[in-house]
Amino acid sequence: MDKIIYDAIIIGGGPAGMTAAIYTARARLNTLLIEKSGCGGQMAVTDLLENYPGFNGGINGFELGTKLEAQVKDFGAQIVYDEVESISEGNIKTVKTPNAAYQAKTVIIAAGTKVKNLGVKGEEKFIGNGISFCAVCDAPFYKNKDVLVVGGGDSAVQEAIYLAKFAKNVTIIHRRDELRAAKILRERMLSYKNISVMYNTVADNITGSEKIEKVTVSNVKTKEQKDLKVDGIFVFVGLLPNTTFSSNVALDALGYIITDENMKTSIPGIFAAGDIRKKQLRQVVTAASDGAQAAISAQHYIEENEKLFI
Repeated sequence: MDKIIYDAIIIGGGPAGMTAAIYTARARLNTLLIEKSGCGGQMAVTDLLENYPGFNGGINGFELGTKLEAQVKDFGAQIVYDEVESISEGNIKTVKTPNAAYQAKTVIIAAGTKVKNLGVKGEEKFIGNGISFCAVCDAPFYKNKDVLVVGGGDSAVQEAIYLAKFAKNVTIIHRRDELRAAKILRERMLSYKNISVMYNTVADNITGSEKIEKVTVSNVKTKEQKDLKVDGIFVFVGLLPNTTFSSNVALDALGYIITDENMKTSIPGIFAAGDIRKKQLRQVVTAASDGAQAAISAQHYIEENEKLFI
């Protein structure tokens, strides 16, 4: 039997990847979506998406991810759960995983980002055992306990608000003198009496025996140190692009894929969409927009280069 050559292979099942799959499959392109774990990406662990158009009052991220996954399947795209190791160049691209090798005329990279660690002493020991990167996942374990949130952006404040419904006290530490989160989130945070903020503060050391017992923090201006007794730490200090497998596509200094407005990368036939690409705004709505554009660009590429695939 001849090996299947897909029209489009999409790497990543977040909102960018799933939107791309909806558009390519709807255009009758033979589409394969490869997802590492479960569809939804970081959106799936977001408690409330209240700025995604069409859902007055907001929608749970997992619920939206489930709806998108069903839509992808309804249009006939195939989904495989595996981890991509490499992408080869050429007229026909080969996408390799530990379990298989898939071929396609075009590839859309929508693998998103991963959370950034703190990089402080003691952190590695407690990841998954006191240190979490997902409040929606782990907040119930900290009912009536004291937790620390590290970060000052939208994710940190939104997750702190969620944690406040479970924990006795939530302390946010942020290295700057004001939070970067949207004003509406900062205002909402003020309504929770069990949330406090320590500005100009960073974590230096995490200590404990079987579980976290304390975190040593310091003021970046005065250099004064103090110990905080906490039961858990939730880290939201930034993201890193998942580009370790991204062929030889051009990257910026931070490792994000450089594309033009049509989601074209530096390699013909390879496109990128969503949080993995260099861009100013990383939101579910912009990821979906990127995915749609990448799919249309992939379709045009196939139509314009039919002779390359004979």
